[in-house]
Amino acid sequence: MARPRKCRKVCRLPDNHGFLPLSGENLCPVVITVDEYETLRLIDKEGFSQEQCGEYMQIARTTAQQIYNSARKKLATALVDGLPIRIEGGDYHLCDGTEAECSCNGCKKHRRCCNDPE
Repeated sequence: MARPRKCRKVCRLPDNHGFLPLSGENLCPVVITVDEYETLRLIDKEGFSQEQCGEYMQIARTTAQQIYNSARKKLATALVDGLPIRIEGGDYHLCDGTEAECSCNGCKKHRRCCNDPE
């Protein structure tokens, strides 16, 4: 019997849930999961190592590496073949704002209402 998948910590959901190529409205989209999106964000945009990414997402480095490799392959397929990208699903839980650190300023702890004092 396979081991149950461990939920991955994601700081916040992406602002955009998909992308369309200029001529790709009726094409079947490539689906990137939210946890795959998070590994791309952490490693490629924020500059985390795979080990740091794994620690941040509360998973093993090897798991972070597998998720990242899957995301990069899907992204390459979409770019090379001109396919739409949709971001949805995956095994994740959102940051609850109780962590000591948050790299993206997106969790509840870092959100501030415009009426809050500075």
